Amino acid sequence: MKVLMFGWEFPPFFSGGLGVACEGLTTGLSKLNVDITFVIPQGPENLHSDKVKLLVANNLPNYKIHVKKINSLLLPYNSEESYQKHYEKIKKTTTTGKLYGSTLYQEVARFTEIAKLLVFTDDFDIIHCHDWMTFPAGVAAKKLSGIPLILHVHATEFDRTAGQGANPYVFQIEKESLEYADKIIAVSNYTKQKIIENYNIPADKIAVVHNAVAPMPEAENKIKSYDKIVLFYGRLTIQKGPDYFIEAAKRVLDFDPNVKFIVAGTGDMESRLINRAAELGIGSKVLFTGFISKDSPEGRSIYQMADVYVFPSVSEPFGIMPLEALQFSTPVIISKQSGVSEILRNALKVDFWDIDELSNLIISVLNYKALHNELKHHGSLEVKTINWDAPAKKCLDVYNRLLNSRHLRPIVVR
Repeated sequence: MKVLMFGWEFPPFFSGGLGVACEGLTTGLSKLNVDITFVIPQGPENLHSDKVKLLVANNLPNYKIHVKKINSLLLPYNSEESYQKHYEKIKKTTTTGKLYGSTLYQEVARFTEIAKLLVFTDDFDIIHCHDWMTFPAGVAAKKLSGIPLILHVHATEFDRTAGQGANPYVFQIEKESLEYADKIIAVSNYTKQKIIENYNIPADKIAVVHNAVAPMPEAENKIKSYDKIVLFYGRLTIQKGPDYFIEAAKRVLDFDPNVKFIVAGTGDMESRLINRAAELGIGSKVLFTGFISKDSPEGRSIYQMADVYVFPSVSEPFGIMPLEALQFSTPVIISKQSGVSEILRNALKVDFWDIDELSNLIISVLNYKALHNELKHHGSLEVKTINWDAPAKKCLDVYNRLLNSRHLRPIVVR
């Protein structure tokens, strides 16, 4: 089976969980003899560099993943504002002003016009697109070829904005694309319900394929701390709930001043969070590290050194990072408003808005050794069973069911 995939990112050139999920899923599918051509908006000038081949090319055993790069400015988690800043910077260094679209929306259209033509480069059976920036390319490719289209929803506009003012342009792209698709894959039942409620899509059109996690290398430099460490690791955006983490930190420190809080990540809320920590009088107890790559030794060490990892997302379609934390035997507290809470048993769960309960759970994990050890032991065992083989098999089943159903009715190119 041959699949044409469109995505925003693919490791090592990625900004977050979407690239990790795409790599994990395609790795699992390749083991099932699915031949994937993965199209990304941008990447290195030479995709045959050792680093890229190591992750996505044919030098890995049994891999059938081919990566094609399109020279484009699309980046994961772009907003119109962040795109504009990136565009102005690039415009100064390029010889032609027409190389890129001047707005994010023009760039999405540009990516669509180029990417859709790749549908004719091989005998593809399925077109599979990851999230909204690539949906128009998938729709256009299907219109040209009649090849069945699957849209994979890792996050909706309502998740990215935490329900506070969805961008109408992005919403319209998502809605029209989801209506046109032959099948939709959601990364959780939580996301499936969002799609049904916000986009009016029939439930039977949506299959749920939960994400998983790939094994991470051990921390090279195991750091010992005499302080109790509470970790937030992720983008500092409204979706991820870092403001609730800071408010909970104040309550924890009122109970036990010998606790340190680490906020690892960057985002548009960073300045506000630093100021809020200062206002609460806990600035000396909260360390803002800036961006730390999860693939770096520092990223692994920060998981390992924490006594508890807190994941307070406001609206999280899935959430791979708690699974990563568990690989380092770090207990996790996760938002009930997350897809990962559907599959993870050995974790403490809390409504993101319940700051009092969140602070109580943090205090409990830090002070009750039996609870800490139970979460640490059983969580680290459980996460070993959450690998990408099962999601890949479910995804292949979605492919086969869709292709079999199309054999029973005429194919109509709309």
